[in-house]
Amino acid sequence: MSKTQVLPDWMSSIEKNDLIIEENTREHHYYRSIFISDVHLGSKGSKADFLAEFLKYNHCEKLYLVGDIIDGWRLKKRNFWPQEHTNVIRRILTKSKRDTQIIYVTGNHDDFLRRYSGLDFGNIILTDETYHTCLDGRKLLVIHGDKYDAVVQNNRWLSLIGDWGYEFLIGVNTSFNKLRKLMGLKYWSLSAYIKYKVKSAVTFITAFEDAVMKDCQNQGFDGVICGHIHHPEIRKISDKVYYNCGDWVESCTAIVENEHGDFKLLKWINIDHEN
Repeated sequence: MSKTQVLPDWMSSIEKNDLIIEENTREHHYYRSIFISDVHLGSKGSKADFLAEFLKYNHCEKLYLVGDIIDGWRLKKRNFWPQEHTNVIRRILTKSKRDTQIIYVTGNHDDFLRRYSGLDFGNIILTDETYHTCLDGRKLLVIHGDKYDAVVQNNRWLSLIGDWGYEFLIGVNTSFNKLRKLMGLKYWSLSAYIKYKVKSAVTFITAFEDAVMKDCQNQGFDGVICGHIHHPEIRKISDKVYYNCGDWVESCTAIVENEHGDFKLLKWINIDHEN
């Protein structure tokens, strides 16, 4: 008779599909840690007003900003910084003043900050990568993820063209949803649909996840938390877990660890993005 395999508690919850995207509401919630990435402040596609609201109602001991929080690439091209973007910075600084530790992990769009990596501003730490110790003792690599993107690393000019195309698609998506709103239809992400349906994009996402997890394995971590590809996900790969925060351009999601050490993928309330 074969022995029944006993899985660790954190892995059992994934096997039971408990770690699904949950809708987050306008009620105060308290977590051990919160991870957000790809806000792209300074770009027109950023849903900064939603994030400011999310930060108002969600509190934590540690807040990890997992790269591309500020979009330096956009700011080099044009001066775009509305009040909603300032509100996000204020929310983060207020949390820091109220004893939340802020760990800012730099990404490729805010790579101008990498020259200051290692600086400690009291309750705010700036770094290129770090690790998070879970309540159960597991250690997770926390990194933006652009180092695993061969296009960003080896062909920056091609990456910039792709970035322009993505911004154009987000612009089309905005106009498309204004039309849907006039027709009485709910918000629907055309850009996300195209990204997830195009075979080359799906292949890229898979290759990215494989590269991330290989490095996680080589460094001896129990899992990884990253961003970069704007694809929110919690997935068990072999005996480790891959967490992707998603973004605040399309998905408006965050990874959270509650007081019991359970990880969940939260989606900010499903309201019309164009309100």
